[in-house]
Order: sequence, then C-alpha cells, then structure tokens
Amino acid sequence: MAKIGIYGSSFDPITNVHLFTASTIANRCKLDKVIFLPCSNKRKDKTMNTEDEHRWNMLEMAIKSDEKFTLDNFEMKQDAWKISTYDTMKHLKTVYPEDDLYFIMGADLLVDIGDGKWGSADKLVSENKFIVMARDGIDMLKAISGSPLLRNNDDGSTFHLIDKGIAMEISSTYIRDEFAIGGEAKYLLPTSCYKYIKENELYGWKNS
Repeated sequence: MAKIGIYGSSFDPITNVHLFTASTIANRCKLDKVIFLPCSNKRKDKTMNTEDEHRWNMLEMAIKSDEKFTLDNFEMKQDAWKISTYDTMKHLKTVYPEDDLYFIMGADLLVDIGDGKWGSADKLVSENKFIVMARDGIDMLKAISGSPLLRNNDDGSTFHLIDKGIAMEISSTYIRDEFAIGGEAKYLLPTSCYKYIKENELYGWKNS
C-alpha cells in the first residue's frame, strides 16, 4: 500500500513554493507519491489567468525531474459547478484502490470546510484523510475543536497537521503581478516555466 498526497491548486503558474511544499510534505509524511491536481478553469470562485494548456505544460516542465511527482487532469476536465473535492477523492480512490490517499490543503481551507462551505463537506471529512499546512493567524487545533463537523470526525488519523517551517508566502498572484509590470520573478518559479512564460508572453509580459 502506497501513501499518496493529492495536491490541488490552480497552479497559475506553478511556483517554487508549490514544489518546496510538495517535497517537504512528501518527506515529513513519508509519502510515496504526490499528485498535482490543477483545478477546472470553470470554477466560480476563481478566474484563471491563462489557458489550461499553458498551466498543464508548465506543470509538466516543473515536476518532470522528481520521480515522486505526477499529474492528474481529472478536475481540469470537469465542469466546476458539477464537481467537488469529495467527488474528486471518490474518483481517485477508484484509480488507486489499494493505496492510502491524503488531501493536501492549507489551514484556511480547513476552516472553510469546518464551516460547511465546501460541497458535501460532511462526507468529505468522514471518508477522507488530510494533510493540513499552517497559515499565519490560524490555530489549527482550535479550528478542529471549534467545528462539530471536524472534531466529530477526528479519530487521530484524519488530520495530519504540519505547523512549522512550511508557511511560505510567495504566491502565484505575486509572480503574475511581477510579469505584468516588467518585474523580475526569475528565481520564484522553475527556470523552464520562467522561460515558457516569456516565450508565450503570458501574464501580461511583453518582450521589450
């Protein structure tokens, strides 16, 4: 039985922080594999800043040298208003029926789930396991104990909390903003992705 982390995000674009996070979690949690799961461009709560093809191409470039990293386009192919994380995890369990799956997320998302803001939140929590990363200002233990949904499904193995040394704050938004104003983001994302963005003039970057 393998231990697999499911790492969902828009990856718009993927950053070195994404890679650092995935690598650190794989090491600390003894994961055999981390699946990068780019979200659908049809989500109501997010606006993608480039086409799916570009996001996918950059992900492939970024992870190709790490044997523990792989990609899955299940959510990217779905209509976002018809799919939830619960559905995604249910699907992935059919793909990896013999393995132990963990959904990777930040503490801010744990709070949202505990508040019932996610689709099928009750089944999501009761049927899955989570690796939760610290976020500034969020007490993860308090978030769990303060939510009936979370605390009543916490059997000691549901939530694996990572509270130190991983809360890095350089975001995809920051990188997009730098490209848009002609700033320098060279060392914030993989070199291959940096070159790809410039070659394809993504995120408002123009070759002067």
